[in-house]
Amino acid sequence: MEASLQDFKRKIKQLRNIRGRNTELVTVMVPVGYALHRIVNQISQEKGTAVNIKSKGTRKNVMTALEKTLQHLSLFKKTPDNGLAVFVGNIGEPGKEKWIVESITPPFPLEMRVYRCDQVFFLDPFLDMLKPTDVFGLVIVERRETTLAILRGKRIEIIKTMKSMIPGKFRAGGQSAARFARVREGLTHDFYKKIHEHVRQYLMETKGILLGGPGPTKEELFEVFHKEIQDKVISIQDIGYAGEPGLRELVEKSQDALKETAVERERKLVEELFKGIAMGSKVAYGVAEVQQKLKEGTVGTLILSEDLEEKILEAFEKTAEQLGTKVEYVSTETQSGKEFMAIGGVGALLRR
Repeated sequence: MEASLQDFKRKIKQLRNIRGRNTELVTVMVPVGYALHRIVNQISQEKGTAVNIKSKGTRKNVMTALEKTLQHLSLFKKTPDNGLAVFVGNIGEPGKEKWIVESITPPFPLEMRVYRCDQVFFLDPFLDMLKPTDVFGLVIVERRETTLAILRGKRIEIIKTMKSMIPGKFRAGGQSAARFARVREGLTHDFYKKIHEHVRQYLMETKGILLGGPGPTKEELFEVFHKEIQDKVISIQDIGYAGEPGLRELVEKSQDALKETAVERERKLVEELFKGIAMGSKVAYGVAEVQQKLKEGTVGTLILSEDLEEKILEAFEKTAEQLGTKVEYVSTETQSGKEFMAIGGVGALLRR
């Protein structure tokens, strides 16, 4: 069962505070789609190698940790949909054993395979998952195929792949060039309309859409889009690949647009908050005032600085999740973000 976001955060915080006496805390991460038996084989091999550890105490703890890891992995019939991480180690005082055996199925797909034995548990992929991120839509269009995906932080999640019925440029025997061109043009338009409907269905809740493809296909598709979709397109790029390589190329070529969009979004949020403060309208700021407005259920959008103390950030996030309140994050890498942090880093746009 996947951990809820709050449970996930709480568990990662607990694991971050654990320190081993020596390099004997075991971290195993199984990425999405990776066969569990291959990980089991690897851990079994590592157990055989651990007999060469010089320190008797460390050798005993590492071998026991690996055996407990194998026992825990045997509880799973297959790799969970979002991957799996197992953390095992002796965290007791010298002479007193106290074993921790924890497993996590993250709320987002785990893409890294890891075996590590250290004084701390390896948590970098999960810490990346917890960083506030905007979500963008990705569209790669070709005559024969189109891929729709979501960009969430650094992760690309493919959500739809569509094949077209558009024939190649060479017509079948017996068809006139004009008739063949009309048929091909009609099929192309139908394919673009189908893409349009799927973009409306899957990508309209994103912060923006990146559009890419070879030759004129991307521009042709853009012209088919209704204005509501055209207004969300923040980058159009010439892409030489299809599928996941093309998606990654699209993201790489759109970095400037992504940065500008994030900066503009933060600027508008802070500007709306400051304007409301100046006019005495529907806003609140400061920890105590915003907490009160949250309790009253009048907060439409909660605005938090990424530089807030962790305990304050967690408290607001927990309350917002319980109430279903929208949360927006503001960095301090921009002037507007610095100004927001200067008034406490906590604000709210109230319901009208």
